[in-house]
Amino acid sequence: MTDRMPKNAMVLAAGLGKRMRPLTETMPKPLVRVAGKTLLDWGLDSLAEVGVAKAVVNVHYFPEQIVAHVAGRSRPAVVISDESGGLLDSAGGIVKALPQLGADPFLVINADTFWIDRDRPNLERLALAWDAASMDILLMLADFSSATGHSGGTDFLADPDGRLRRAAGDPAGMIYAGAAIMHPRVFAAADAAPHSLNLYFDRAIAAGRLHGMKMEGRWITVGTPDAIAPAEAAVADAVAQDA
Repeated sequence: MTDRMPKNAMVLAAGLGKRMRPLTETMPKPLVRVAGKTLLDWGLDSLAEVGVAKAVVNVHYFPEQIVAHVAGRSRPAVVISDESGGLLDSAGGIVKALPQLGADPFLVINADTFWIDRDRPNLERLALAWDAASMDILLMLADFSSATGHSGGTDFLADPDGRLRRAAGDPAGMIYAGAAIMHPRVFAAADAAPHSLNLYFDRAIAAGRLHGMKMEGRWITVGTPDAIAPAEAAVADAVAQDA
């Protein structure tokens, strides 16, 4: 554990999970299980492992199920950000939660992706790579060879100094792996209205302050029911390699 680790984290868990139907007809997507563990717990466990003290989890779809599920957790302490009145998208949800996230840089993770670390936890590596003087946002990135379940293209290209630009379909690019460190200053004067983090990624690119760190290990995204089996196979393979 590093003393540079952010103390607080935002877990984006409020989506409708439409592509996961029929599983999400009766439950929110973050409670879908992969290898015996909910997607939400894969993320919260990764935060607990590196010493994050508080996780703000936003809820909208079947919110009571997530509230009940996290009630027994003590590490990290979970605070619910209730979006039952209307979805705020990725950035709007963060803006609403800013009073709980505080004035220091914080982690953001998606509740529908997770990763299997290799040697050092990737979130610890992310914290060690963070530099508030030169960065507003630091993204964890994965390449295609380390990804399971990804059906889209690449997201970003990295300069030698780690600054990012949009990949614009370049196959040499990397995938945003659903984890980041963000400084709350990027949301100054923002409204808690529905809008996407892509706005802030593009602003940071324009300012030369969006950076990336390539993760190690296996990155897993579960977008549809048929992605569960490959995800479980990837987990089993990782466990076998560690045995």
